[in-house]
Amino acid sequence: MTPIIEVKDLSKTYGSLTAVDHVSFTVEQGALFAFLGPNGAGKSTTISMLTTILAPVSGQVAYSIIDEDPRLLGQDDADIRSRIGVVFQDSLLDKALTVCENLETRARLYGLTGVNDLASSLQLDEIMSQKYGTLSGGQRRRVDIARALLATPEILFLDEPTTGLDPQSRNLVWETIDALRQRLGLTVFLTTHYMEEAERADQVTVIDHGRIIAEGTPDALRAAHSHDRLRLRGRPALGDALTAAGLPWTRRQDVIEVDVESGFQALDIVDAHRAMIEDFEVVHGDMDDVFLNLTGTSLREN
Repeated sequence: MTPIIEVKDLSKTYGSLTAVDHVSFTVEQGALFAFLGPNGAGKSTTISMLTTILAPVSGQVAYSIIDEDPRLLGQDDADIRSRIGVVFQDSLLDKALTVCENLETRARLYGLTGVNDLASSLQLDEIMSQKYGTLSGGQRRRVDIARALLATPEILFLDEPTTGLDPQSRNLVWETIDALRQRLGLTVFLTTHYMEEAERADQVTVIDHGRIIAEGTPDALRAAHSHDRLRLRGRPALGDALTAAGLPWTRRQDVIEVDVESGFQALDIVDAHRAMIEDFEVVHGDMDDVFLNLTGTSLREN
């Protein structure tokens, strides 16, 4: 794949505070790139620099354009802004205006006229005459995405696009994003607190305390930073039998959990203790495990 964003040694400080500390990563063209980290890790600061809102104190960001010279952050910011769309956590649209009025007002800023084709492609026709403030959370997000796509960007930045939405609305938003990627070849740069959304990504980069601490595909990260668990229900003596076999375990209510390296090891344990087991389940490691193992379990307020 071809890199579309190349970040090298990017840093941002506020006095004595280092918010982003020499981060480097690459986003491939057409990829869904997930940028993960706990509160205060440096995600928002990094995105603000990538979208030209903040100026870095050092480092380089190059946006690659096919058959053209790269556009460099700090030198070609106007051109970079013309090639990206951003959906922020908080909407930029006017609640008192209709969907159509909001989109047409923003379209004029780009010298564009007419938004009907874009509205139809995002299935917004039925709500174009409704005031933005009366829409459901999922409908608002789809309108926010439409606003970000008005200038037909090559890269779409999505900053926690489904936070606060119910499962049905989240699913509809993702159906919209997936359809856009297939139809337009969009590169999507995503931040999210929903680890199942990170599972969708082609690339995942994890930042903490301003530094990149892990990157790779979801499969590679799960293999390196999570483990499978065998959950068992059985007779009271099952725990003692596992201990005698040298298998560490924990109990949650009436369920015993054993960390295992693979499903095959789980089957060996079940076979060896079949007479004491009433039920079992193998739970595979997921991106929640990856996130917690990399960044810790302590709650961060900001």
